[in-house]
This record gives sequence, structure tokens and C-alpha cells, in this order.
Amino acid sequence: MAYQTVQQEYLQIPFVTRAYTTACVLTTAAVQLELITPFQLYFNPDLILRNYQVWRLITNFLFFGPVGFNFLFNMIFLYRYCRMLEEGSFRGRTADFVFMFLFGGLLMTIFGTFVSLVFLGQAFTIMLVYVWSRRNPNVRMNFFGLLNFQAPFLPWVLMGFSLLLGNSIIVDLLGIAVGHVYFFLEDVFPNQPGGGRWLKTPFFLKMLFDTPEEDANYNPLPEERPGGFAWGEGQRLGG
Repeated sequence: MAYQTVQQEYLQIPFVTRAYTTACVLTTAAVQLELITPFQLYFNPDLILRNYQVWRLITNFLFFGPVGFNFLFNMIFLYRYCRMLEEGSFRGRTADFVFMFLFGGLLMTIFGTFVSLVFLGQAFTIMLVYVWSRRNPNVRMNFFGLLNFQAPFLPWVLMGFSLLLGNSIIVDLLGIAVGHVYFFLEDVFPNQPGGGRWLKTPFFLKMLFDTPEEDANYNPLPEERPGGFAWGEGQRLGG
């Protein structure tokens, strides 16, 4: 009975969020069990181009380091903000959400080549947080019960926290930069005088992922609800 409940809850997670978080957890588990090593996963342009190890273009986004606080912290934020985007502003637009993944991943891969980053999963998480925060500017956040601020400051607070943990802020800055490029091209530039929509989801993605009708019984997680955790609680102003 408990297994069926867990399975039902798992299948209620929207497709993209379920697929990505599951891939991240399974990749980390495989490393912990020594079935594979991080050396087989990291981003290396030479190995990709010369030895055709193209899987590294994907696997470098799936490994977040050994199981520990940093891994758990990243998984929670990845799951929450990925799901809130998919069930919020990307509700019924799975193809557009997948296209954001592809666009963000491509841009990070290009930038990552110049800053010599070998794993880009954390930067990708920051990108998702950045896009969510800019689309929900009136949400008040509470971080560990110490800081109160509005949602657009969340990526910068996370970068400061990452610095306190001794991590490189280059990863966070990359995620913020890519998130800003996507947000500007998708949400800002099209609404400017003389602006237009540069990012258009390819038709084949819409054919693959978008369904003509939605499940009327589907109960989404509100996008403006960032919390459930002491470091990420918040409420919408005026709500």
C-alpha cells in the first residue's frame, strides 16, 4: 500500500521535473555504488570532439557531487523550482520548457568551455531559480529564518550562501547570467518597442511534448509557493 502511494505521488510529478531529478539521483547513486566514476561524466571538449564521448554533454548536468549536505541542498532547490516553473508559467507548455532546458544547457556549455567548469548541474539549478524569481517578483522569501527579501534577490542570496560553503561563485554567476539571457529574450525583449520573439520552440518539440488537452483532475503546485523549507519559505505580497 505504501509502495502504491509513493508510486502515485512520484507519477504526479510533472514529466520534465520527474525525468531530470530522477536522472540526477540515479547518476549520483551510480557513482556512490562505484558503478561509474565522475571521470566518465565530466565536461571535456577534447574528449567530446576527438573521442566522440558525446554523453558528456548531458552527464555533466546530472552529477552534483557525493551524497551530503551540498547534494541534498541542490536536489531540493532543483526539484522545487523546476516543478514550480513547470506547473506555473510553463503549465501546458512542456515543449517550451524542454526548449528552455536545451537553450540554457547549450549556452552554459559554450560559456563553461571558457571558464573551465567540468560540472554544470548547480549552474543549471541557479538558472531555474533565477527565471522563477524574475517571474514572481512580489513573493517574499525567508532564508533559514535569518533573511527576509523579495524573490528576485534569491539567486544572489544562494550565491552568497555558496560562497560561505567554500564553493566557487563562478558556477552561480554562470547560472544567473544564462537565466538572465533567457528571461530577457523570452519575457522582456518581445515587449519592448521594436522588440520581437527570438526564442521559438521548434515544431518537432511541440509534436513530441505538447498534448492537445490537459487532465481536468490535475492539481498543480502553485508557482508562487516557493517554500516548505525554512530556507525558502515565502508568500506573495497582498495575498
